[in-house]
Amino acid sequence: MSFPFRPPSPLATLLAALLLAAGCASLPGSAPTSSPAAESRPAENAASEAEQEEEPTVTLTLLHVNDVYQFTPVDFGARGGLGRLSTLRKQVLAESPNTLFLMAGDTLGPSVESTFHKGKQMIDAWNALGLDFAVLGNHEFDFGPDVMLERIRESRFTWLGANVMDKKTGRTFGETPPFVIREVGGVKVGIFGVLLGKTKYSSKPGPDVYFTDTCAKARELVPQMRKQGAQIIIGLTHLFVAEDKVLARCAPIDLIIGGHEHVMMQAVSNGTPIIKMSSEARELGRVTLHVGTQSGKLKSMDFDMLPVTPEVPEDPAFAKAMREYDAMMAELSQPVGRTRVPLDALEESNRSHETNLASFVADAYRQAAGAEVALINGGSIRSDSVLRPGPLTRRDVLAIHPYPGSVVSIEVSGAVLRQALEHGVSRSAEETDPGRFPQVSGIQYAFDVCRPPGDRIVRVTVNGEPLDVKRTYSLATNSYMSGGGDGYSMFKGAKYRVSPDKGRTTQDVLRDAFASAESIAPATTGRIERLRGGARELARKDDKEHEDGKHVLSCPGTASAHP
Repeated sequence: MSFPFRPPSPLATLLAALLLAAGCASLPGSAPTSSPAAESRPAENAASEAEQEEEPTVTLTLLHVNDVYQFTPVDFGARGGLGRLSTLRKQVLAESPNTLFLMAGDTLGPSVESTFHKGKQMIDAWNALGLDFAVLGNHEFDFGPDVMLERIRESRFTWLGANVMDKKTGRTFGETPPFVIREVGGVKVGIFGVLLGKTKYSSKPGPDVYFTDTCAKARELVPQMRKQGAQIIIGLTHLFVAEDKVLARCAPIDLIIGGHEHVMMQAVSNGTPIIKMSSEARELGRVTLHVGTQSGKLKSMDFDMLPVTPEVPEDPAFAKAMREYDAMMAELSQPVGRTRVPLDALEESNRSHETNLASFVADAYRQAAGAEVALINGGSIRSDSVLRPGPLTRRDVLAIHPYPGSVVSIEVSGAVLRQALEHGVSRSAEETDPGRFPQVSGIQYAFDVCRPPGDRIVRVTVNGEPLDVKRTYSLATNSYMSGGGDGYSMFKGAKYRVSPDKGRTTQDVLRDAFASAESIAPATTGRIERLRGGARELARKDDKEHEDGKHVLSCPGTASAHP
């Protein structure tokens, strides 16, 4: 089946507008290392450039995806699937042999399959598909550095991570190259990869892995790449887009292909285009580079996006290569319950306000532990999707709770309970989706994001009564939080009524809760009230992001608060 070239997508149109706004309707040729990327060419070169207007060009194609955690289709089969992606890749290769396939980080976890195979299934998938290069993402370290080293050894493609260092060797983690230069169609393409430093705290890279400054690394590597003959410089990144923008101002980079946000993005900084796809291979990004055959200069770029939908058949060769996982996939499809309403498992929802799923989970914990109240971190609700009405499967249980843990019960004073709530909302103005956000059962509270951290809780009731700071309450939570996880240090040392080794697993508790009725229909009940300047918060559209990635909250009477 043939998939002809599609007309320019909205992505391409928008990016073209951004380039025009930046003063570069057609990107200039690659700047020498001594010149900034967006610097205009000297006037004395105008004549020679005019002569090159009709210069023949060679076409290079860059295919790219990012944040792909499953090799099977997502969105109930409507989007994604690496078998479909393999078909598209082969079609593009037939049309444009000068093609590289890039993955901008995050694939080993989290996913249901990775709870069993620690990401090996994704390495097998990328090997079968024909990936060329990948940058390390923060989730590559979810199973620790030793597992990541094993995955690198299994890969038939090249991992990049120039700023990811090993204290023991003083070299890059896993001996990954600081950059690569690949000749494609006679053009030397240089690619370097960098990863956000926050990985040190958001994943499990271990004490011997550290992350250097991405800007300094680009300034160090780009001249080396030019010196070794690279005509095109590509930054393959796993950063926040604000960090990508800063990176583009650090060194002359022709193009940044990034990941991490799970949202299709495009931007221009210092004349450098920055482009990202969403997640789970819902679409395949395609960048076409036109390079002068005589000058070796980058003359222009085209951008497009190919939707990965059921219209694209799965590549039989890919399906054959992944056959060893068929039994696991069938087991994960076994039903455990049914829902009559959509269940909100979206990451941002569960880390910012009450959701029907988080309240259902907190209720289940409370009942399982026989506690008066329950408090769980919103970050423990994974999946990052909306589960539509219909059957609930074992996959759904493991997608919501992919990490092992126990439901426990501890004794806490009312003062500690209030302290925990304050901690839970202490980053709700500074971040869009803080994992510590407190979802509750048996508790009703209100907080104001425009008040300072430590003084945001304005009202708390417990089972309909005002919180008594001197009383002792039995609290159900997960073993991660009772051990001080997500910064809940006030729970450490509390007396256990149900200890981690005696408590049932979070997955078993959720599965049984799904199976507790013929069908479930949880709803939000007003347990959590989010205020902004004393008034109920209705929208967050005025909030902004600083270029350093910090969240800026708009509060009544002020331009911003809590940068």
